[in-house]
Amino acid sequence: MGAYLKDRRSRLDAAALGFSTSRRRTTGLRREEVAGRANISVTWYTWLEQGRGGAPSAEVLNRIARALMLTDMEREHLFLLGLGRPPEVRYRAADGVSPRLQRLLDALEFSPAIIKTATWDVLAWNRAAAAVLTDYGALPPGQRNILRLMFGQSRVRAAQHDWESVARFVVGAFRADAARAGAMSEVSQLVDELCQISPEFTALWRENEVGAHGGGTKRLRHPTLGVIELEYSSFVVEERSDLGMIVYNPVSPADTALIRDLMKMKLPAS
Repeated sequence: MGAYLKDRRSRLDAAALGFSTSRRRTTGLRREEVAGRANISVTWYTWLEQGRGGAPSAEVLNRIARALMLTDMEREHLFLLGLGRPPEVRYRAADGVSPRLQRLLDALEFSPAIIKTATWDVLAWNRAAAAVLTDYGALPPGQRNILRLMFGQSRVRAAQHDWESVARFVVGAFRADAARAGAMSEVSQLVDELCQISPEFTALWRENEVGAHGGGTKRLRHPTLGVIELEYSSFVVEERSDLGMIVYNPVSPADTALIRDLMKMKLPAS
């Protein structure tokens, strides 16, 4: 950990942070400057770089991480070095995805794909998802939530081949995702809203079951296509572990052909 701290402080621009660069023999910040920014004693910080003084507290590591302007990944690495565990999760609401991620979705021409948050709000989707699943772009941003659609939209409910099983699975995976991301307080209003409009959701939520999204097979009753079968796989977005990408691949060439024909009918090329 000491070597890591030395390396990180050597990379900071002293002048940009308001420190004088005169008589500075090395690059980066001095130990006392990092200690001041972290609001800890110079002696204690020096001991940490020297491997002395025992394990620091999580609060001290958080202060040092802010002082050194560490990224989330660098902060996690500091905790692993100092305490042998990652830091507590800090949930951050997301407004959208990067152009790179959107291009990845768009490259999946006949495979519906979405990116969702830990609270199951859909942030991004491709044309195939709009055609086969839901036209999310036609919904206000606040309504692009998978649980709101599942329990509040009769159209979405009717499309599920086995709604009861799907609903149970969705609620369990949603609970696990929100807890893992430290977002249980953020979903409390959504949970209250769903409990008011759906007795089924209320019953499932009270069961306290948890599950993983993982992968599997999904059968949909599409109003135009009829029954269509899709294999789905879920992936964590590396730079934002609270975001998940779900890709639905047509099971058969016939399913692919149905999606292709539907997109030609319904959606103009972008």
